[in-house]
Amino acid sequence: MQTILVFITFSIAIGFLVKKFFWKKSKSKKACGIDDCGCH
Repeated sequence: MQTILVFITFSIAIGFLVKKFFWKKSKSKKACGIDDCGCH
C-alpha cells in the first residue's frame, strides 16, 4: 500500500514538472504596431 502511494506521488510530481518546464504554450503574436507595447 505504501509503495503504491509513493508511486502515485512521484508520478504527480513528475507530471507537474513536465507540465511546468516542457509544455510551453505557444505565444500568440498580436499586431502591436512598430514599437513593442508589451501586449503579448
